[in-house]
Amino acid sequence: MVPAAVDDVAPWPDWCSAAEGALRFLAGYVGWDVWLVTQVVDDRQVILLAHPEGAVSPGMELPWDQSFCREMTEGRAPRLATVTAAVPAYASRTTGSIADVAAYVGVPLVRADGSLFGTLCGVAFRARPRSAARELRVVEAAARLLSTLMAAGMDPPPLPGPPTTTGWPAGASRCARAARAAGWRRARRRPRGGRSPAAR
Repeated sequence: MVPAAVDDVAPWPDWCSAAEGALRFLAGYVGWDVWLVTQVVDDRQVILLAHPEGAVSPGMELPWDQSFCREMTEGRAPRLATVTAAVPAYASRTTGSIADVAAYVGVPLVRADGSLFGTLCGVAFRARPRSAARELRVVEAAARLLSTLMAAGMDPPPLPGPPTTTGWPAGASRCARAARAAGWRRARRRPRGGRSPAAR
């Protein structure tokens, strides 16, 4: 049993709990409107976690080629933009479900082999002051923590299969609970010229 005096700094039991803790910390310390942990699978970006809860439904997808995060991970745009309209790579993507994003911050989540797992990102619906650029290092530290936990053997949960664009089942907002739900499969890369194994 963890003593009450240190309960608030006890180790997280799994990667999902750590990711949720990171989102809560960023929301409280950095601010912004919505914080997300996402995973990139083939040509889509899937939301694993969102804070505040209910702001975005976990399991929702965005085409990877329409994502701010793709521009960021591929080096065409900065990790933090206090005004997305002032960054051409982001301004060209302010349509559809991300039309209201006025400010963006995102950092890659990286597997032990150096490949891209997904992103830790935050958005604001009003432009942020230039001083917000100082907050990037805090977001980078949180993202690196989650990447390090993956490298140390803490596995993120499997994605729903087959993929869905309407969100995960009710009550599965925590990816830790979702990972234990019956019938969910670990995401696998889609073979070239064919469907993903989860969709078969």
